[in-house]
Amino acid sequence: MTDHVDFVIEQWANAMPELDASSMAIFGRMLRIMKHLTKARADALAPFHFRDGEFDVLATLRRAGPPYCLSPTQLYKSLLITSGAMTNRLNRLEEVGSIQRVADPDDKRSMLVALTEAGREKIEQALLVHTQTQRDLLATLNDDQQQQLQVLLSLLMQTTEAQR
Repeated sequence: MTDHVDFVIEQWANAMPELDASSMAIFGRMLRIMKHLTKARADALAPFHFRDGEFDVLATLRRAGPPYCLSPTQLYKSLLITSGAMTNRLNRLEEVGSIQRVADPDDKRSMLVALTEAGREKIEQALLVHTQTQRDLLATLNDDQQQQLQVLLSLLMQTTEAQR
């Protein structure tokens, strides 16, 4: 069975036989899969009307556990975004009632970001849809294959992040 990446690699073999394009077999597929996954995720989450990155903010707060509250710094470091991008997301989420800013009980000069009840309900519903979408996308792989893929991707991610 061949796919578009096989076609691209064959084209490179013909166009530049001296080029070792074997890495494209992996990275080309990962990039194409990510495009499909990004679209599937967006389609699945569309009914929740999230703007860019809002799902991730709410999910980060929810997985923090009760009282579902973190500092803006903890949030932007967790999500690997700038503080400016985080501020924009928080402003929008506060506007729609998904989060509220509360005084930090340990430092009266600081604010924390907390999920509202409406925000908690919304992210929990979205997470059910999101994880089902992921399971559906992985359904072509059996449990052993999924475990093997998980291990290999984890190894590649750890190596890549260590080099940054």
